[in-house]
Amino acid sequence: MESRPSNQAVPSQPDSTSSSYIPADKDTEFLQRDELRPIRIGLELLKPELIQKEENIQSTIVVFGSARLQEPTAACQALKKVEEEAAKAPHDSSCQRNVAIAKRQLELAKYYDVAREFSRLVSSTCQIDGHCDYVIVTGGGPGIMEAANRGAADVKAKLIALNITLPHEQHPNPYITPRLSFQFRYFAIRKMHFLIRAKALVAFPGGFGTLDELFETLTLLQTGKTQSVIVVLVGRDFWERLINWQFLVDCGLIAQADLRLFHYAETAQDAWDLIARHNGVPTT
Repeated sequence: MESRPSNQAVPSQPDSTSSSYIPADKDTEFLQRDELRPIRIGLELLKPELIQKEENIQSTIVVFGSARLQEPTAACQALKKVEEEAAKAPHDSSCQRNVAIAKRQLELAKYYDVAREFSRLVSSTCQIDGHCDYVIVTGGGPGIMEAANRGAADVKAKLIALNITLPHEQHPNPYITPRLSFQFRYFAIRKMHFLIRAKALVAFPGGFGTLDELFETLTLLQTGKTQSVIVVLVGRDFWERLINWQFLVDCGLIAQADLRLFHYAETAQDAWDLIARHNGVPTT
């Protein structure tokens, strides 16, 4: 047998500490590369879908509304605070403006209770005998989203939250079913999940985010991309002051028939009756 010369170097072992040695599916730094965006999008679509199937989620109702609306007690306290500050600086226009905003916030705070009651009503009606129909889904944040999640939690029903990663820190509200609390990186995929199982979209007073989701859904209905979703706007006075729908018609920018793509409700029962009638669900 031929022996190895004593001066020949022994090959070194591969450096297993190098990132290249990490399996691709376990290399989180690699998965964040721009080139991996299609993979991340696919995973973000698939993960919540599989989990909701495992939880037997059959259909949902999407609830949108401002993250800034507080329940009435908190809104009253906030108004009292800014009024005290304004009293100390009666000539400060910014203080007076804060008082005016706080008063409007207090007027809108009633919708926190309406959202909570709506969610409680729907969840107690539709999640019985193991069924998971018309499950409430929100963006998972505070305000109206919290109220809707809270209503379902009141009756120990399942509820879904589709949170989004934002530059500023935020956390899901405490009422969400842990197994159904999701966090998204991409707004587009989050929007898809809002509507995949939706039978209705209920929009409470809100800002840019609420309007974004509302108009996207109306556009999908207008163009026939979806047909099963009924849109309910809660608080007719707010919505008609915010958006001059008839002006869009008069300018020829939408059709008169497009005004039938949404409905108004004032109470939780009103909203549920519209949805139940649209989907053929018995209410008694």
